[in-house]
Amino acid sequence: MASEAPRGALPRENLPLWRDWQAWLFVLLAIVAIVAVLHASGQGGPGGRGVRIAPVAPPASIVPEVLPMELAPITEDDARAANAKIPLVTTGVVAARPFIYGGDADNRGRARDCLAAAMLYEAGDDSGGQRAVGQVIINRVRHPAFPKSICAVVFQGSERTTGCQFTFTCDGALSRRYSEAAWTRAQVNAEIVLAGGVDPRVGLATHYHTDWVRPYWSDSLEKIAIVDTHLFFRWPGYWGTPGAFRGAVAGVETPVAKMAALSPLHMAGLPDELAAEEVDAVVGEPRITGGAIPGQVVSGGRETITVTLDRKATPESFVTLALRLCGTREYCKFMGWTNPVLKPEGEAMNDMQRAAMTFSYLRDDKAGFEKALWNCSEYKRDDLRQCMKR
Repeated sequence: MASEAPRGALPRENLPLWRDWQAWLFVLLAIVAIVAVLHASGQGGPGGRGVRIAPVAPPASIVPEVLPMELAPITEDDARAANAKIPLVTTGVVAARPFIYGGDADNRGRARDCLAAAMLYEAGDDSGGQRAVGQVIINRVRHPAFPKSICAVVFQGSERTTGCQFTFTCDGALSRRYSEAAWTRAQVNAEIVLAGGVDPRVGLATHYHTDWVRPYWSDSLEKIAIVDTHLFFRWPGYWGTPGAFRGAVAGVETPVAKMAALSPLHMAGLPDELAAEEVDAVVGEPRITGGAIPGQVVSGGRETITVTLDRKATPESFVTLALRLCGTREYCKFMGWTNPVLKPEGEAMNDMQRAAMTFSYLRDDKAGFEKALWNCSEYKRDDLRQCMKR
């Protein structure tokens, strides 16, 4: 038998809302929960300082979408702080199976050179970094979410000026020429990858970025490895497990116009006019030939060129200009200023002129040295190794 309410008291269901303390407690708890969710969702994204929401695994029945490399507009320090808060997942991290490329000699050569270009331009002349980049490309070519050839994976999205998968394919970096020795080392490392070499450090990672940038996709993936300044990620759930990496590689590599200047195998498969255009854009002869040009100093076979640069030009175009003016010379030093008032007439310069230098390029083939550097206070670079020392 239900207990009776005290005399003079209203039954609870007849109480006005302002006198029902249990109802008010429920409302208060609901408000607290909503605020907590809003705080987490507002602060857990790229650059946020709050609680990070765990990534949601895509359904195993639907191949996940590959998002472009679009970066959150935050400072390098904020990016590093946000990236450091992403937990490092160590459970279920396994090495990829060895990969053996099955195409014929020409297709294998094109695949090797696409792979070598990605390894060199993404990681620099560093074997450890190159192996990690190469492993990610192999992981991608095996995954259903990506194209089924090495070159197609490397140059995916390269027709866009932003949002490509590997930034070197769309930011003009291919106009920068590495030494022949560095290119040969990258080709050798690529051959090792195509012959079954595995980098177990990055497991089945399909994505990576440097720690000073923050791609929008980073919160949707699991961070599984750190190699120097690079962070490596996989999809959560089924699409990050060994069973997902089941795609058959085509073994057919379509020639890539952007590779023509680096690889004869890519040039051979292109229309003559397109191949010539790509080569000229990267390593063509100087625009000015014959006698001395303004700002050019020749001493003992060593050539120094000082020029005024177009402030509206892209920073990558400075490399193209340097390569054109240096031509085929074994030794060439190129220095450029966007401020014509501070450009010296030769190598001799004061501290103010040196600090105002915008870009420099030095080639010494006998020493096997080649380097391009930017004034990063004037033109920001993703790779800090491209910045002049101050």
